[in-house]
Amino acid sequence: MHPMVKPALRRGWRDLNTVQFGMTPAHAMTLGPMDLATGSFLDLLNGTRGLELLREEGRRMDLPDGHVDGLVRGLARAGLLDDARGGGPAADALRKKKEVLDRLRPDLASLSLTTSAPGDAIGQLAARRSQRVQVRGAGRVGAVLASLLAGAGVAEVDVLDGGRVEPWDVAPGGLPAESVGDRRDESARRAVRRAAPDRPRRRATAQTSPGAGDPGFSLVIIAPRDDVAVHAPDPAAAEPLMASGTPHLYAGVVEGTGVVGPLVLPGETSCAGCLQEGRTDRDPAWPRLVAQWRSGRQRQVRPCDLTLATTVAGLAAAHALAFLDGKVPSSAGSRWEVSVPGLRWHARSIRAHPECPCAAAERGKGEHLSEDGESHETMAVQRPSEQCREAEAERPAGTWRAHV
Repeated sequence: MHPMVKPALRRGWRDLNTVQFGMTPAHAMTLGPMDLATGSFLDLLNGTRGLELLREEGRRMDLPDGHVDGLVRGLARAGLLDDARGGGPAADALRKKKEVLDRLRPDLASLSLTTSAPGDAIGQLAARRSQRVQVRGAGRVGAVLASLLAGAGVAEVDVLDGGRVEPWDVAPGGLPAESVGDRRDESARRAVRRAAPDRPRRRATAQTSPGAGDPGFSLVIIAPRDDVAVHAPDPAAAEPLMASGTPHLYAGVVEGTGVVGPLVLPGETSCAGCLQEGRTDRDPAWPRLVAQWRSGRQRQVRPCDLTLATTVAGLAAAHALAFLDGKVPSSAGSRWEVSVPGLRWHARSIRAHPECPCAAAERGKGEHLSEDGESHETMAVQRPSEQCREAEAERPAGTWRAHV
């Protein structure tokens, strides 16, 4: 182990014997009491020395025997320590690709804030290089979303869509202006390759058709250009994904409202069928309206302003990466919605419906969700207090959450 105080957290002294790591309420932590000699020793925990060399440095600084090991253990238990050589073989392989790792260093620093054990951050980043994600839809949302995932280190990002690129599909970070007239899917895949820090893997097999469920995908993201499909996703379209147990996430823009979610874990969380059944319970006219919307011929370009589409793509990519990194984001069982001009995010819970064949209600996974379907909880208060309580229970003596 080559211990390293997490460089993503800024460090400062609150007083002569109390150190604060981090600035923001979500991650700031204080450590004390700490003498000045130990505080100076923290500068040596930069990943360039192994434990034996650190012990020698400690003796030179007249630190008591065992003090260095105790400090390292305490910092590790507090989640403040990383390992410059940790993460396993996949992480070692990533370190050998210096140009690739340099592109991903901001992502690595961010992961270090949400992982606790030394070496976990680069281990998670390296694990993305074995993930397969498919984005269905290559409009202003889907193409940008696919590029973001590739840029964040996901090894294989496939894009499915039909038709040719129209001028209104063009977006920074997505389909470029020179792609107008080209096939949408091919143009989006080129954008993905440009965004990737490493050369993306190419598969010899044929691309999966839009109606198929491929258990080889870690996640499928459904980002349709059709606004009706965003507002009222068709449960039948996701049946192959449900049958194969493929997790899938919905995202898109409809009439000036951005939508991210739900993230569907088949058989565990609410799905498009639950959403449809719940809406029908609250509004008996819902199926009649959806049938009219779907049968109507689209005669003009639908509203999907650039900044809203990019915002939705960014949040959807963040939720997708959280899931790929082994967490369950708040879009599981919920839809995050934001509308212009107010731009206030709200989570709308989706109850696992007992009449839906997905059987999520039978598994009892949706009992904690609100059943009224109404908006609740703004983005600014996304359960940080629960995270702090969990961290408080695990925190070693001498450390506490900073009130900042």
